[in-house]
Amino acid sequence: MSHKPTIFTGGYNPEGAIKWVEEVEIIFEAMGCTEENKTILGVYVLREEVNNWWRNVKLRIGADGVVILWEVF
Repeated sequence: MSHKPTIFTGGYNPEGAIKWVEEVEIIFEAMGCTEENKTILGVYVLREEVNNWWRNVKLRIGADGVVILWEVF
């Protein structure tokens, strides 16, 4: 968190989403994150509408203990 990743709130903003992904991927590279840790950090900075989206996705894809990697996220 010392790298101060941007909080992402969702909504229809494709350019904002792409920019957010690019920003957090720069942080992931600097930190040497594993694929699983990338998802954990990415989810940590989700708020509002997109956080609700993530909870629903996690229920559908993450069922049966499946680990959701950043590539799928």
